[in-house]
Amino acid sequence: MSFELHRPTNIAEALGLATRLGAAARFIAGGTDLVVQINRGRATPQHVIDISHLSDLSRDIRQTADGFSLGALTHYRSIERHPAFQDALKALPEAASVVGGVQVRNIASIGGNIINASPAADFVPALLALDAELEIQGSAGSRRALLHDFILGPGKTDLRPGEILTQVHFKSPAANSATAFLKEGRRKAMEISVVCVAACLTLAADGKTCQAARIVVGAAAPKAYRCEAAETALIGKPADAETFRAAAQLAAAQAAPISDVRASAEHRRHLVGVLVQRALEICRQRIAGV
Repeated sequence: MSFELHRPTNIAEALGLATRLGAAARFIAGGTDLVVQINRGRATPQHVIDISHLSDLSRDIRQTADGFSLGALTHYRSIERHPAFQDALKALPEAASVVGGVQVRNIASIGGNIINASPAADFVPALLALDAELEIQGSAGSRRALLHDFILGPGKTDLRPGEILTQVHFKSPAANSATAFLKEGRRKAMEISVVCVAACLTLAADGKTCQAARIVVGAAAPKAYRCEAAETALIGKPADAETFRAAAQLAAAQAAPISDVRASAEHRRHLVGVLVQRALEICRQRIAGV
């Protein structure tokens, strides 16, 4: 198919184009999602607005007073290698490192991945486990939205006409916390998730009791979901295999997977339980310094 390519010089011009062209236009940055969709006939934009070169859109990873801010154009390779993400925020590089191959991670943007709203997106569960918040710019000003509320379903978001995602914000985990990300695919590299899981676990000062938890599952429902029943079941319980197994069973019960060429619904549900239990145990070990 053919389309008209636009290269605005700043965000205001990009937003003006998006407002004027409406549903006939799509933004492009890395293009690792949109170009595939165009080639397969799943997206047929008449206009493509290239924002990859805009200096007022950020690729920066910035530490804030209580956490971090990621520019929407941040590449996965930058997240994978960032020194501040190698300890309590280890789930971020773990998730970033399985987004395609190195070539893809050098150009794919986190903003584009979020807007694509794939149920199997690897990085979204890691951000959801950190209760990430999005900053969105429109012609009328900026607004913030929780990532959990922003993604509505497969390929659907709360991005309004004439808006662009600019930043992703999240707080640093509390003391005595750790995160983990696990992915199961049909092969080890460059494979879409059959199921993926992100967890953030906080233990009490004794290092033995669960104080807080966030568990997120991807590729097992129309969108990545928090396992709130499993999270609640952990609070005040010993951080041990029995507690983690019970929480994993609740997470699996909440799954609403489909059967497709990669796996059956039953297998996906089983994997949810397995990966949730493993992720929680990894968090426990990381807090203990094992």
